Amino acid sequence: MPTYTYETIPADSATEPRRFDLFQRMTDERLQTDPQTGDPVRRIISGGQGIKRKVLKRSTVVNKRSAAATACGCATGKPHQSRRKKTGHSCGHKH
Repeated sequence: MPTYTYETIPADSATEPRRFDLFQRMTDERLQTDPQTGDPVRRIISGGQGIKRKVLKRSTVVNKRSAAATACGCATGKPHQSRRKKTGHSCGHKH
């Protein structure tokens, strides 16, 4: 359930508005009055934290000559061996 921030609407400019957070379903009606004081309230829009994941995007280009391109980290930037030679690399896979 999302957390919504509400702020009281004071009757005069001398009164400080009070902010409070409330867990509500997205389908619930927004509050019209403060549950503690009965003063009218408005919902405050804030940035929130959201969900962030660190993933590769489809547009990300991977440098296959980088050591990070293989799981073993053995990429050296040298040309791969010919496929006719069936010799393996010391890490266990063919280059």
